[in-house]
Amino acid sequence: MISYTVVLEHEEDGRYSVYIPDLPGCASMGKTKRQAMANIREALVCYLEGPRKLKRPLPKPRASFETLRISARAA
Repeated sequence: MISYTVVLEHEEDGRYSVYIPDLPGCASMGKTKRQAMANIREALVCYLEGPRKLKRPLPKPRASFETLRISARAA
């Protein structure tokens, strides 16, 4: 089983965009977090069909995440 890091961003229009940094172009959106995550799962399955059909190894996960907290004043 392979685990990929997913980045979920809340957009100004209220929707959510989501992408997988280790898989260029593997991205999706949704009106809710739940919908965005369901859509990226579907996108991931489609993305990985290519290497499987070509009998190539699946891309190895490399991305990780950290949360950086800083104290900043509003301008």
